[in-house]
Amino acid sequence: MGRGRVQLKRIENKINRQVTFSKRRSGLLKKAHEISVLCDADVALIIFSTKGKLYEYSTESCMERILERYERYCYAEKALQTAEPESHGDICREYGKLKSKIEALQKSRSHLMGDKLDTLSTKELQHLEQQLETGLKHIRAQRTQLLLNSIAELQRKEKSLLEQNSLLEKKITENELTTNWKQQRQPAQESSSPPSYLTPTNDLPTLNLGTYPVSNGEEMAQPALTWMNNNSLPPWMLRSST
Repeated sequence: MGRGRVQLKRIENKINRQVTFSKRRSGLLKKAHEISVLCDADVALIIFSTKGKLYEYSTESCMERILERYERYCYAEKALQTAEPESHGDICREYGKLKSKIEALQKSRSHLMGDKLDTLSTKELQHLEQQLETGLKHIRAQRTQLLLNSIAELQRKEKSLLEQNSLLEKKITENELTTNWKQQRQPAQESSSPPSYLTPTNDLPTLNLGTYPVSNGEEMAQPALTWMNNNSLPPWMLRSST
């Protein structure tokens, strides 16, 4: 004999209601996971117990992204259905949605900061820990990349400074060699030049030596200027031979 159909109504017994809630909640979460894996669908499941405790499931830990997608879809559907201005009721509903979204974001931020963790279950804490670890991995990777870029920039500056230093050392060495060569060459030039008083000049006239006969047969040298000769002298200055 098969099991009869369960009548859908509120279970009055508190214990039975809690047991049924736990069983159905686990089955619902399992079915949501199965349909997300089998059909490659984005699934977001939110459950609040009678005590206000939150149970949720989302594919690839992207509840916020799915909710934002849902909000965009609902807004686009409303825009297509009617182009009339929003009524007061629509504004109130939109306000309620935005308020709920802000509260959820504030709650998620508090959890990420390590506050108000008493209401979370073990699975929710594991999920929060995975989110934090993923965020830390991205932060550390970004920090490592910045450090590597800084080291590469410093190495480039060091290489440029070394090249400039090498050029300056080369110029200093060339200047020292040039100075030493000039200092060694100057004394040699001074020693090879003759004294000024030995340098011949063209200011003085050239003298030619002439001879005068003497009585004993010897000749005596007598200087005479090149521009003067016996033919140019007046007769009264010539010495008589008699």
